[in-house]
Amino acid sequence: MAHEESKPNQLPDRLNTSVAHSARVWNYWLGGKDHFEADQVAGDAYSSNYPLITTFAQESRAFLRRTVTYLAREAGIRQFLDLGAGLPTENNTHEVAQRIAPDCRVVYVDHDPLVLLYVHALLTSTPEGATTYVEADMRDTEKVLAGAAQTLDLTQPVALVINDVLGHIVDFDEALGLVARLVDRLPSGSYLSLSHSTASDPEHRAVQDAYNASGAIPYIFREPELTARFFEGLDMVEPGLVSWPNWRPDETTGRTTDRAGWGAVARVP
Repeated sequence: MAHEESKPNQLPDRLNTSVAHSARVWNYWLGGKDHFEADQVAGDAYSSNYPLITTFAQESRAFLRRTVTYLAREAGIRQFLDLGAGLPTENNTHEVAQRIAPDCRVVYVDHDPLVLLYVHALLTSTPEGATTYVEADMRDTEKVLAGAAQTLDLTQPVALVINDVLGHIVDFDEALGLVARLVDRLPSGSYLSLSHSTASDPEHRAVQDAYNASGAIPYIFREPELTARFFEGLDMVEPGLVSWPNWRPDETTGRTTDRAGWGAVARVP
């Protein structure tokens, strides 16, 4: 077990630590501590065959930081609904938003038992704001919105954050329908911040295919043309749909690659 000293003594019965899990592998690539031996093995096997993956993980996280910064600072958003929150690392949505505006209210959605185990780390909040967690499959729209409504005022603008998790929904029409249902329930002036991994070279695709075949939860790459469809009917914020490092880069943005994933922010008219 990796970083054994950080783990609670009791693990949930439904937590399978013998098979790699994407959220825990991602945590490992980002330098976190909430993963197990199977996740390390899978992560090392992946990175040994495709070393850029750790850079891609960092680029995805940096995209999240910059988009949430924009939403809180420039768009004036004070409510965030983050789907597929994953495991807490640095620059979680609530941390970024509440650094800018302490009264921000943030709801995370996930159904991973390990996330539930560490939920106390996600639920820190400023006194002025709120940070809560809804245990739900993101495809269960009604449960997600009902849970979010206990913390957020869904008659006021909300930023819907979907950062690099839709690849776990293999059927594209299902993923498209999920986003459409949620966006349709948000009031005018809300925003969608969404990113999705792609793969511009066959080597990366081959390594991902091997990972998907290992028994881990699969992740499906999608090209930017498909990612653009999640934003249909919305008003794109400049610079539109671009690769992660090219979305409003700042002084900390690495420029090592623009091949990992694409994302955008758009306003609900």
